Amino acid sequence: MPTLAIDVMSGDLGAAECVPGALLALEQAPDLRLELVGKPETIEPLLAGASASLRARATIVAASDVVPMDELPRAAIRRRKASSMRIAIDRVKEGAALGCVSAGNTGALTAIAHFVLKTVPEVERAPIMSALPAAHGHAYMLDLGANVSATAEQLRQFALMGSIVARDVHGIAQPRVGLLNIGEEDIKGHETVQAANALIAASGLRYLGFIEGDDIFSGEVDVVVTDGFTGNVALKSMEGLARLIAGTMRAEFTRSLGSRAAALVARPVLKRVGAALDPRRYNGACMVGLRGVVVKSHGSADRTAFARAIALARNAAIHDIPGCVARALGPNGSLQGS
Repeated sequence: MPTLAIDVMSGDLGAAECVPGALLALEQAPDLRLELVGKPETIEPLLAGASASLRARATIVAASDVVPMDELPRAAIRRRKASSMRIAIDRVKEGAALGCVSAGNTGALTAIAHFVLKTVPEVERAPIMSALPAAHGHAYMLDLGANVSATAEQLRQFALMGSIVARDVHGIAQPRVGLLNIGEEDIKGHETVQAANALIAASGLRYLGFIEGDDIFSGEVDVVVTDGFTGNVALKSMEGLARLIAGTMRAEFTRSLGSRAAALVARPVLKRVGAALDPRRYNGACMVGLRGVVVKSHGSADRTAFARAIALARNAAIHDIPGCVARALGPNGSLQGS
C-alpha cells in the first residue's frame, strides 16, 4: 500500500476540513495509507466517527507546531522544525512516506521542500504543476506559484518537466508545449521569454511557440509554461471568473418565476457543466523536479477538494514522478534537452 504523509494542520481551514478530507481520500482509494501529521489532541476527535477499516489505514504522527500562513520562507526553515509541514516532508525524506500533501503557506512549503528533499540532478528549481480544464480535456500548467521569477534556462527546464509528466503520467505521447506570452509573434515579450523561446525551440520538444492567455483553454496545447508570478495570477483570475459566472447564473435563474422554470429545465445540463468546471476537481498541484512527491493544496480547500489533492499525490507517487524526471533528464534520457 502506498503511504502518504498529510499535513492536516495547515491551510485556512486546518484540521476541521483536512482530516475529513483525508478520510474521504481513504474511502476513495482502498489501497492507500495515510499518516496524519499534526496535534493528536486535535486530530483524534475528528477521527471518532470513522469506520474501523478506515481508522486502520490512518496513523497519527505527532507535530507540536504549525507554520503560519504569513511566515517568511527562511523563518519557516529555521523556526518550524517541529511543524506539521516540516515533519510531513521529513517523512518523505526518511522513506516512511512516498509523498506528502499540505494546504499551507506556499512559500514555506516550497522552501522547506527544496531544503529537505533537494531537486533531482539537472533541475534548478521545482515548479508547481496542475491540470486545468481545456477543450477536449486538460492542459497542464507550470509554474503556478513556487518561483515568482524564472530564468530562461529554468523555463526550459519547466517545459521539459511538464512534457515528462504529461507523457509518462498522463499518457500523452507527444505533448504540445506553449510558452505563455503577451502575444504569439516572435517579437513580443521581454528578454527572458525571448531567450526561453529560443532554448525551448532547440530542446527537441513538440514546441508550438508563444501562446496567449486565451490559448490555455483552447485545447491547442497540452503543457503551458510560465513563471510562478504570471501562473499564479492567471490561476487566481480563472478561479475568480468561475465564481463570478456561477454567481451570475444563480442570480439570473432565480430572478423570476419564468427564470426558475427555465432553471428546472436546464438543471441537468447546468449540473454537468458545474461538475466539469468545479475548481475542487482540479485542486492539488505537484512540485515537479524534487527528489520526492510534494503536493500543494489550495489554502481554502474544503474536504472534497483536499481529498482530490491527496488523490493527485497518490497518482504521482505510484507513477514515480521524481524518478521519471530524473531518468528523462539524465545523460541517457529521452528528454535531456540540448
